[in-house]
Amino acid sequence: MRIRFGDCTLDTEVHEVRGAQGAVPLSPRAFDLLTFLAARRPQAVSKDELLGALWPDAFVTESNLAGLVAEIRRAVGDDARDPRYLRTVHGFGYAFSDGTSIATDEDAVFRLVWGALEVPLAEGENLLGRDPDAPVAIDDPTVSRHHARIVIDGARARLEDLGSKNGTFLRGRRIDRPEPLGDGDEIRVGPAALTFRAFRVPGPTETALE
Repeated sequence: MRIRFGDCTLDTEVHEVRGAQGAVPLSPRAFDLLTFLAARRPQAVSKDELLGALWPDAFVTESNLAGLVAEIRRAVGDDARDPRYLRTVHGFGYAFSDGTSIATDEDAVFRLVWGALEVPLAEGENLLGRDPDAPVAIDDPTVSRHHARIVIDGARARLEDLGSKNGTFLRGRRIDRPEPLGDGDEIRVGPAALTFRAFRVPGPTETALE
């Protein structure tokens, strides 16, 4: 995933945020928070979901999350009193807004790349598994028949494990809940390394979004 907002560019492939003066320093967890919110833009994400995603094996308070939001705002030049990028949804959570229009459903094109194979993903559920009728059929004994699925909902996509024995991995981490997908994300199902690709056909009102 690569998006521009203001003078900054978030690039998840190289794990970096760059501003007008070069690389923007962010702690790993702050970068993960920014990436999570950007992948779900413009949807607001609850504090409980963010805490579970960022600290899956630890109990932390909302102040830890607020500290990461403050770190991101300082790094990218955002103002909590008049936010341009990170919006506080009082009593609920946070949302990312880059001031651009989001591609409409018909402008969003999603594909899954597996070696030389490129599979188009349709609106709704796209099954990954050993089932020969699955859009992405992986014939390997370590893969469950219905192993995982990619759900396309308009201009957004998410990955879900379907209770598989050996797990579904996103960006090198085993997932235990639905996870948003961004362009260039690596998915591993058994021996298969798959790359999720998201393309947006520029519309007349879309700017600064790649």
